[in-house]
Amino acid sequence: MSYDMNELLELVVDQNASDLHCQVGQPPTLRISGSMLPIEGEDLTPFDTEKLMLSITPDHHQQAVKLNGGTDFGFAFADKARFRVSILKSKGSYGLVLRQIPNRLFSLRDIGLPDKLKELLFRPRGLILVTGPTGSGKSTTLASMINYLNENRDGHIITIEDPIEYYHPHKKCIVTQREIGVDVPNFAEAVRRALRQDPDIILVGEMRDLETIEAAIVAAETGHLVFATLHTNGAAKTIDRIVDAFPSSMKELIRTQLASSLQAVVSQTLCKKIGGGRIAAFEIMITTTSIQSLIRENKTFRITSDIQTGAGLGMITLDSHLTSLYNRELITADEAVERAQDSQTMREKLTAAGAKLRAL
Repeated sequence: MSYDMNELLELVVDQNASDLHCQVGQPPTLRISGSMLPIEGEDLTPFDTEKLMLSITPDHHQQAVKLNGGTDFGFAFADKARFRVSILKSKGSYGLVLRQIPNRLFSLRDIGLPDKLKELLFRPRGLILVTGPTGSGKSTTLASMINYLNENRDGHIITIEDPIEYYHPHKKCIVTQREIGVDVPNFAEAVRRALRQDPDIILVGEMRDLETIEAAIVAAETGHLVFATLHTNGAAKTIDRIVDAFPSSMKELIRTQLASSLQAVVSQTLCKKIGGGRIAAFEIMITTTSIQSLIRENKTFRITSDIQTGAGLGMITLDSHLTSLYNRELITADEAVERAQDSQTMREKLTAAGAKLRAL
């Protein structure tokens, strides 16, 4: 039996799968609502995965796999969907992971973000971070924010991505989308160049090194609204991670710069929804004068208590949001405990409320 990539992609779209995995030694596997489901069929051979890889991978990315053992790129499947493709080598054979990027852009309400966040999107400058583990929906949240800006305020939006995922047409804004490795060599260089391209809003797909973090903070300080992502959980850990990227001689300066430029941190995780599908749970920190002081004084461990008392400003802790999703019967008690930042306290709280939980 020979697998055809078009047929597999058709299946991904039909089943509304988030990912397609093609690895030697198992059939093609779909991730649906967070669970891995192999399709019926024979195990993939090294010949199969190479054929599937060659069917969608441009020549220069094939070279990159041979040189570096892997490559990533964006790929359009007719007008049905876009995919973020990661090609890799494993035990000498090719493997593929394709993440489906929804065709439609979601509204902020669709993805569950509070209306209070909209006010932040009209600020003239500052840094808004969207954080969470891989596959937690950060790209979708950022795309929704950029789309909201594109529809509701005028200006010039520059996105810097690796690869470009959502395509943004010009609406009220001019949108310039730049892809790493295609339009510009790296994130740090792209952010520095962006400052000479009359931007109002800059999206930095990933703050993955010291240079990029520094360039993003400078952009936020010099009168631009900057959006960026980090693979961290929670506001306090996000701030610590940024500060820890710098040498000790610069930490105090960075804390001061962050305190003045950081507008908000939105941390998220995707939960399995009762009845199928997935739903995002958020922690939202909006910077106040009190939080600015905690950042400057290196007391980030106290930020969570400020978030707990900041509900009137639109703030919420992850564990509060998970409890709310459980109370609204959108997720199970086990899912709430598994995703919680303080899973022991969450377990005790839900047990006291009569929830039936899996035994530890």
